[in-house]
Amino acid sequence: MEEYKEKAKEIMVIGHKNPDTDSICSAICYADLKNKITGTDNYVPKRAGHLNEETHFVLNRFGVEAPEYIKDVRPQVMNIEIRHTEGIDREISVRNAWKLMDSLNVVTLPITEGRKLTGLVSIDDIAKSYFETFDNRVLSNAKTSFANIVETLGGRVITGDESEIFDKGKMLIAAANPDMMESMIDEGDIVILGNRYESQLCAIEMEAKCLIICEGAKVSNTIAKIAKSHNCIIIETDYDTYTVARLMNQAIPVGFFMTPRDRIVCFKTTDYVEDIQEIMTKKRFRDFPIEDENGNYVGTISRRNLLRSGRKKVILVDHNEKNQAVNGIEDTEILEIIDHHRLGPIQTITPVFFRNQPLGCTGTIIYKMYQEAGINIEPVIAGLMCSAIISDTLIFKSPTCTPDDIEAAMELADIAGIDPEVYGRQMFGAGSNLDEKTDREIFYQDFKKFAINDVTVGVGQVNAMGPEDIEKIKAKEVPFIDTVTGDGGLDVVYFLMTDISTECSYVLCSGKNADTIMSQAFGVDKQQDTYILKNVVSRKKQFLPAIMEAMEQ
Repeated sequence: MEEYKEKAKEIMVIGHKNPDTDSICSAICYADLKNKITGTDNYVPKRAGHLNEETHFVLNRFGVEAPEYIKDVRPQVMNIEIRHTEGIDREISVRNAWKLMDSLNVVTLPITEGRKLTGLVSIDDIAKSYFETFDNRVLSNAKTSFANIVETLGGRVITGDESEIFDKGKMLIAAANPDMMESMIDEGDIVILGNRYESQLCAIEMEAKCLIICEGAKVSNTIAKIAKSHNCIIIETDYDTYTVARLMNQAIPVGFFMTPRDRIVCFKTTDYVEDIQEIMTKKRFRDFPIEDENGNYVGTISRRNLLRSGRKKVILVDHNEKNQAVNGIEDTEILEIIDHHRLGPIQTITPVFFRNQPLGCTGTIIYKMYQEAGINIEPVIAGLMCSAIISDTLIFKSPTCTPDDIEAAMELADIAGIDPEVYGRQMFGAGSNLDEKTDREIFYQDFKKFAINDVTVGVGQVNAMGPEDIEKIKAKEVPFIDTVTGDGGLDVVYFLMTDISTECSYVLCSGKNADTIMSQAFGVDKQQDTYILKNVVSRKKQFLPAIMEAMEQ
């Protein structure tokens, strides 16, 4: 249960969908920075998509585990205030269950075996034991323990084993004379009576299982010996006959009245609040039990808990556009945005800390924030930030690269013990090894959507280390790109295959006016299936601005 309390404090640091190396490394590094500043472990890096080969290489090189994949950040049951009521044993008495409800101020108790839920008992179920009419065999039908009876009556066991179960016979009051009692008592019955010796002896000889002696009457040694020889349990109680008869149903185990697990509406901690609201409205139960992903009981929620359902807390890195963000971002509380891209249309409920600088990489911004906070950068974190800068600036060849990016990368490389040029080529070499990837995986591994006027444009990009790699990628993507238009509301799509060694991009396109826009934007003609853009390597600074200008014209 502590796990879900910790989840409520968790603040996710997450990049964009189809994450690149900067998105992943910045999430890890900024979470590390925030935890060091706050002295907590509340900030946790996450990812909104699958890792590409380049990022796999980086994380393996520095021995860092990949952040957890998060598909949707809408509020989940684990974000609601869950009442962590401990489970009870199905054998405890109705009386004790009611006392527990009263002390805990609850109307429902979970019944568990180990950590598994077996049923629920509610205040309505407890009321049944008082107000419904049961026959005189209800205690044996419920397999009531004599220990429950002793406890309920505040009784004292004179002879016999109270751990036995009453599973055969009926309950009756010995108000008649012994002659009539002989025709009323059967083997295995519970007989409630007073201090009349003859009645006690008659009940024992008729093989009653239990005698309940009322009003504090003492049992003689003779009766006790005879009872013992007949395996008859004798219980003394200070209550009178009427009170004993009234209390006996309270000794019944709650399992007899519970709603079993297969008839219970139960939710998982991972269920989304939005998905369970309608079910909770239709099912007029007071409480709904919650289980974790392993089927273990966690607690309960009620409809009023939904009113206090908490939004997840999120910090966005390396993007600030809704259509690039993880699903459900509109239902979160965005605390901060750290980015180096153009301003997008994302909206927040409350004011946020927003840092956006015209640098080549989000990692450079985070490096500056480490310096400003006066926090030493560990070699692993330095390696990750340096990798992000090398990736986003294409080893400082991208026009987005600034002197600040180069200075940061050099200082981080020194801390991490790497040569930026040599390491960068190893990194890009790993990223261009796409032989095992499908056409879809390659196309979407670094893909972003942009809204330009009323047109949704998708731009994917993949880096390669020479003409041979370009041809391999092109062979897969030429027949695939026409299937992308219309997928997810895309009107126009472009796919850049960037050769880092020659600083040249080969572009495929599909969609309405895609070719016209390319020709107007760059003044080049298509060569077979491809547009060749020399000295164009940056999607953000070179390709997208030209496309936007052409579309507006």
